Formats: sequence, C-alpha cells, structure tokens
Amino acid sequence: MQINNIHSESEGTMNEDLENNNTETPQDMSHSMVKKKSDPVLVTNSNARFQMLRSFMTNLHVVVLATKLVVLFPAVPLAVAANFYNFGRPWIFAFSLLGLAPLAERVSFLTEQIAYYTGPTVGGLLNATCGNATEMIISLLALHKNKIHVVKFSLLGSILSNLLLVLGSSLLCGGLANLKREQRYDRKQADVNSLLLLLGLLCHLLPLLFRYALAGGNYSVATSTLQLSRACSILMLLAYVAYIIFQLKTHRKLFDAQEEEDDEDKAVIGFWSAFTWLVGMTLVISLLSEYVVGTIEAASDSWGISVSFISIILLPIVGNAAEHAGSIIFAFKNKLDISLSVAMGSATQISMFVVPLSVVVAWIMGIRMDLDFNLLETGCLAFGIIVTAFTLQDGTSHYMKGVVLTLCYIVISACFFVLKTPLTNQYPKVNFGAKVSFDDTST
Repeated sequence: MQINNIHSESEGTMNEDLENNNTETPQDMSHSMVKKKSDPVLVTNSNARFQMLRSFMTNLHVVVLATKLVVLFPAVPLAVAANFYNFGRPWIFAFSLLGLAPLAERVSFLTEQIAYYTGPTVGGLLNATCGNATEMIISLLALHKNKIHVVKFSLLGSILSNLLLVLGSSLLCGGLANLKREQRYDRKQADVNSLLLLLGLLCHLLPLLFRYALAGGNYSVATSTLQLSRACSILMLLAYVAYIIFQLKTHRKLFDAQEEEDDEDKAVIGFWSAFTWLVGMTLVISLLSEYVVGTIEAASDSWGISVSFISIILLPIVGNAAEHAGSIIFAFKNKLDISLSVAMGSATQISMFVVPLSVVVAWIMGIRMDLDFNLLETGCLAFGIIVTAFTLQDGTSHYMKGVVLTLCYIVISACFFVLKTPLTNQYPKVNFGAKVSFDDTST
C-alpha cells in the first residue's frame, strides 16, 4: 500500500510539473531559447576574432618582420611625417628612398607567394609584371609630372645596375665562396637575354644616330626621332611578348633550373592574404615614389649631387635591393643559373618592357618621350651590355669576372657623379623646321 501511495504521489507530482511547463508563455519560451543559444554564439564570435587577430599577427611577422631589411621600415612613416609637417624636401627624399628598399623586396616576396597558387604560367607572368614594380611606378609618376629625364635616367640605371652591380657582385661573392669548385651555368639562358639586350640597344642607338645623321638639314629632327622611337617601342614590346611565350611555353625547359632548385619550397602565407598585402604595399610604394619624384631636384641642389647620379645610381640600387640580395645568396650556394636568371632577366625586362611601355604611355598622355638617351648614357649602356655578353660567353665563372663587372659599374658611377651638366643642356629643345645645333649638348 505504501509503495502504491508513493507511486501515485510521484505520478501526481510529474503531472503537476508537466502542467506547469505547459503553462509557460511564448515570451518565456523565447527568452529561455535565446538565453541558452547566446552563450555558444558569444564564444564563437570571440574565437573568430581571436583567430583573425592571430592570423594578422602571423602574416605581419611573415611579411614585415621576417625580412632582414626590417630596420628600414621605420623610414616609411618618417617620410610621411616629414611631408606632413613640411620638413626639408631633402629629408623627405632621403626617408622615401630608404623606405622603398624593404617595400620593393617584400613585393617580390609576395609575388612569389601568389605564384605558388596561380600555377607556373600565371605566376611567371605575374613575376614578369611585378618584378620591377618600383621602377614602373616611379617612371609613370615622373611621366605624369613631365620629368622625362628622370624616367630615362632611372630606367637606364636599372639596366646598368642589374648587369654590372648585381651580376658582378654575385659572380664575385660566388667565386670567393667556391674557390675550390668550378662554377658553371647554362649558356642558353644568358644567350637569349643577351640577344634581347642587344636588340634593345639597337633601338636606343637608332634614334641617337638618326639625330646626328640629320644634322644640318632642314628636317624636323625631333618629330622624326619621336616617330622612330615609337615604332621601335612597339617592336620591342612584341619582342618581349615573344620572349614570354618562349620562356613559359615553347622552351620552358631552358628556364626550369630555378624551379627544380625550389621544388621543396612551399607557400608560407595564404593567397588572399598575400594579395591584400601586395596591394597595400604597392599603394605605399606609389606614395613614396611620388615623394621621390617631387623632391629629387631639391635633394640634388641640397646635397650638391647631380640628378643624373641620383637617378642612374641611387634609385636603381634601392629598386634592385631584392634582386641584389637574392642573386648573391644563390651565388654563394653555387646556383649561378638562378643568379643569372635574376640579374639578366630583370635587365631584359626593363630594357624590353618597361622602357618601351613608358614611351607608349607617354604617347597616350601626349608627352613627347623618345628612345634617345643622349650620347654618354647610350654609350655606357652599350658598354655594359657588350662587357656582360663577353663575360658570360664560356659558361664558367670565377671571382675575377665579378671584379671586372663591379669595377665597370664603379667607373660609370664616378662618371655620373662628376657630371654636373644642367638638365636643360642635356635635353635641348629643337625648333621644328630649323637647322639643328649641337653646341648646347656638349658635356
């Protein structure tokens, strides 16, 4: 009986509980549901924010802090601050120049990271386009401000820097680090790049020779030289397109040395993260390049250094910092094929792509830019290309070749350092239909 009473009492209690539950209002039920589900949502949101912060810090370490040029990154905000607070224009130029060095190196790194996800063809095109982003941006900004001399000087200096300084220091350091081993490389890559550089040299020589050939005649020399330069620029761009197809499609095996050496490397950053950082750093490069272009004359006057020396020597050294460091590292490891690919490939890209592209863009903008780089500059370019071609003709290397190339670059640097000729005398205006006088162009 007691058991039955207990059982009946328990059933009654359960029924009362069920009735009480059934009497809850919809507001109470919704409140309880929200209360029960809110805790996981808060936890999920906090975890997501923590993961985003952790991912950002990881990317910041990989992209900004992992480079050895991280000590130069403070120059970027210093350049912005110097411009905002109206410091001296030479200070703005100096900080901007220093800030461009790590940014150019990181753009090259981010381009390589994106190439891991896009495949060899798109990655190769991306490297070909962004490999000299700093030079391209400076050239476009200088064209926008109609500073044609800065465009010509900086592009000429970039070619000379890659051929003589980057390649020369790589052969020198590689030869000293591998004294007991013979350093060899594939001549086929060097031959292709040398041929393209010689073609570019011909396109630079023809407008110069054309100007001298028409001296004393009643011809519009400036117009004829400009038309010839634009025609040569279009042909140079077509030749570069053929080179890209040759390199990435038809004869890819000739350029596979670098990929075979780097097969074990993997991407250390995600695609969209790399793309976002690349866009951001490109914008910062554009800002600093605008500072450089706008203050280069003031820095020249303040420091007592010619604009030609700053543009031909200082700017390319900063822009080629990534190629310079990478080429030397590979030469130390006795990987000369990669060093040659870096140095010669960058020089070929500037000569056959960036230079003619600048002429075409200037044509579209209504600016009269030609391929006549004047006698002294064109002579230095021809000398650098010919010496480099002779240096690489036997397929072997030693440190003495690096010594010669590096000394050639030092001699050319000294030449432009002592050159104090004003820019107005270097690029005289020609009166259309009148006889040409070269008295003002003497240096």
